[in-house]
Amino acid sequence: MDKFETFTGIAAPMPLVNIDTDMIIPKVFLKSIARTGFGKNLFDEMRFNRDGTEIEDFVLNKPQYRSSQILIAGDNFGCGSSREHAPWALEDFGIKVIVSTSFADIFFSNCFKNGMLPIVLPQEQVDILMKDAERGENARMTVDLEAQEITTSDGDVISFDVDAFKKHCLLNGLDDIGLTLEKADSIKTFEEQASQARPWV
Repeated sequence: MDKFETFTGIAAPMPLVNIDTDMIIPKVFLKSIARTGFGKNLFDEMRFNRDGTEIEDFVLNKPQYRSSQILIAGDNFGCGSSREHAPWALEDFGIKVIVSTSFADIFFSNCFKNGMLPIVLPQEQVDILMKDAERGENARMTVDLEAQEITTSDGDVISFDVDAFKKHCLLNGLDDIGLTLEKADSIKTFEEQASQARPWV
């Protein structure tokens, strides 16, 4: 998993509430357990007509938002089933940060495990960021995980909270496997001692 670094990017406004995981990645695309390749199907039923043509009014199809790395979303983002394909699709599309007033618990946890930063803020602060995002590609936000700050295109700074352990994992690019490998020396020592104490095992 890549380390999460401070970056400046385009934020797309998506004020819909209760965007569930089936809207993020419809079940018809859940035929693979590979983490890559799902970005093209992100928000498929919202992005495309049944003949495959783009729905022009959908925010990520608009020219100014095609390269968005930040989503400013409505309440209860990522609700519904617990499929991990949803954060896979968002990450594969290029999304690094999602801001909302609330997230479904499992989706929230899965975001961190896949290198994305979900940020919970009060409605009034989400409204400020939503309004800034509506200004298009010239209004870029900066997200600083180390400082736990979002800076709007006008220079306003909004602080956010994040769990210290999850922050550590993102800053150091550690998923569950990476965390285990950090303990590789200890694991090796334990296995050697166990082998000597119980050679019959």
